[in-house]
Amino acid sequence: MKLRKTFSLALVLSASFLLNPALQAAEPVENYPSKPVQFIVPYSPGGPLDAAARLLSDKVQDTDFGQRIFVDNKAGAGGNIGIDTMIRSGKDGYTIAMGAVATMAINPWLYSKIPFDASKDIAPVLLVSNVPNVLVLNKEFADENNINDLPALFAYMKANPGKLNYASGGNGSAGHLAGELLKNKLVISMVHVPYQGANPAKLSLLANETQLMFDNLASAQTLIESGKVKALAVTTAKRSKFLPDVSTLQEAGVDDFDIGTWFGIVAPAGTPEPIITKLNAVYAQAMKDPKVQEQLRAMGSDLEPGSAQDFADFAKKEYDKYKEIVELSNARID
Repeated sequence: MKLRKTFSLALVLSASFLLNPALQAAEPVENYPSKPVQFIVPYSPGGPLDAAARLLSDKVQDTDFGQRIFVDNKAGAGGNIGIDTMIRSGKDGYTIAMGAVATMAINPWLYSKIPFDASKDIAPVLLVSNVPNVLVLNKEFADENNINDLPALFAYMKANPGKLNYASGGNGSAGHLAGELLKNKLVISMVHVPYQGANPAKLSLLANETQLMFDNLASAQTLIESGKVKALAVTTAKRSKFLPDVSTLQEAGVDDFDIGTWFGIVAPAGTPEPIITKLNAVYAQAMKDPKVQEQLRAMGSDLEPGSAQDFADFAKKEYDKYKEIVELSNARID
């Protein structure tokens, strides 16, 4: 009887060991990767994060990485669901994700409840893209009011408080936060009109229902070149290589105005450093491929790949910066 009980207990412990990854011996990092890798994109298919994840992963699979990389879209809660899924999937490098300014710097201050700590639970791997938004005006409105540069726009804002409507893709979006930051810096009043996404916001701008918008550079450039909108400034600290004649807000005297739409590859915090280093190396090499660079430039990005530490330092500064910006906006999602 005693032998039978001991044997039964051994079976239970053995089954628990096999079913619980936390109890199993960790795979030697030098064997990584020994199986396929899941790459979570925390947004719906078709957007820039999705396109970049697929583009880069296809190139990595053409190298001696040795394993398939499956891109898996897990949208919801502003990207929080996908990032939370990654964090809970293990610290072995077999589940990575595309993190973004929203999930890593804005959402922690925007959402009243969030299932992870973006400052502690995410390990940055490689910054892939950092694209400015562009302050664009409805052309009809700009022409009627003779607004051809930032000083003229600022003068109109101060002379007509509350008469200018600015569109955004929603509360807490980069376009919304840029507008609120500008209001605060200039001590002016304009009305925020949020839409369910950037496309309906752009339609309202083109119809002159709203007069101003901070649009993503890649989509704004098409409207600018077609003459449908007038570009007055980019939102980053430096001018964009793609719009070299368009000034920054800082050049017009708006101090410390630096807002970009960025994203990069991340892993769960605690992932072994050699795995982070390997992922950084293979994806950085993919970014240097001429065909990949061409497609990233089409998205408005012309970023040189850096180290995982470079991305970590950048993400920390952005996390701290957006705390103040979100508080200024009074945006909140419960």
